[in-house]
Amino acid sequence: MNQTERFYRIDQLINQRGLVPFDELMRELEVSRATLKRDLAYLRDRLNAPIVWDRERGGYCFAGGAATGPQYELPGLWFNDREILALLTMHRLLEELDTGGMLGPQIAPLIARLKALLGTAEGDPDEIIRRVRLIPAQNRPVPPVRFEVVGSALVKRQRVEIAYHTRSRNARSVREVSPQRLVHYRNAWYLDAWCHRSESLRVFALDAVEDARLVDRRARDLSLKTVEAELGSGYGIYRGTKLRWAVLRFSADAARWVRAEVWHPRQEGLALPDGRYELRIPYSQSPELEMDILRHGEQVEVVSPDSLRKRIAERLATAAAAYR
Repeated sequence: MNQTERFYRIDQLINQRGLVPFDELMRELEVSRATLKRDLAYLRDRLNAPIVWDRERGGYCFAGGAATGPQYELPGLWFNDREILALLTMHRLLEELDTGGMLGPQIAPLIARLKALLGTAEGDPDEIIRRVRLIPAQNRPVPPVRFEVVGSALVKRQRVEIAYHTRSRNARSVREVSPQRLVHYRNAWYLDAWCHRSESLRVFALDAVEDARLVDRRARDLSLKTVEAELGSGYGIYRGTKLRWAVLRFSADAARWVRAEVWHPRQEGLALPDGRYELRIPYSQSPELEMDILRHGEQVEVVSPDSLRKRIAERLATAAAAYR
């Protein structure tokens, strides 16, 4: 019987019998006196179990006659020391991503419990948190209240009225949407939602939502399979369904990095005899792909399609003109 099983058995015995002598617990659990003492101390000190020794009756019982201590509950999931350290490490990564403060207050009690469970085991949880660092770049924070409204709508399957700023046109609008899912992509949050104004699925950047409120109307439900099919599988967050293929050719110097990168799940790469690297990528709308191509500057050439090649040439010429 492992420690987890013993905890459940101790809880069960005291609940069923009301009072259990120390020697009887030892026999039931088939453990030594020292092990039983450690188990009882763990239940009391770390899991808040209201287990007390009744000196007059000579046994252990729950204070007040029932397991009603502060937040006492044997959890349904148990973790060993390494798993707890892994969870704390994941928390550290999430903490860096959570620039809007959406998760912090909600998971703080869980982190405290994980640290308590880890106790004096190998590995200091605070040291782990100090030694893991994620540096977000160009992230676009979202006020927690926006997450609360959208998250509530997703769970309750309600509609949301949003005041939205379309930056590409510098236009503002108010529209009613049925949220389908939240997506975190490149340090920004997006909402896939059915727009009742345009009667279509749209992708909204949450940081461009200037106001949001729940609407007391049932959201339009779409399966995630439908969402994927409608939004398509092109390049980037604005995916689309009408796909074209871009063929990019990288210099031998850039190839050492690019061949290790995943630009798209369906990309196709080819190492050329002279050390260069050719990358084929499906895309629907080009703005995001253009930005990724431009960051490689002179190290990449757009082979096809001609429309994308011309567009990149124009943008490079405009950039060069700014330095004359």
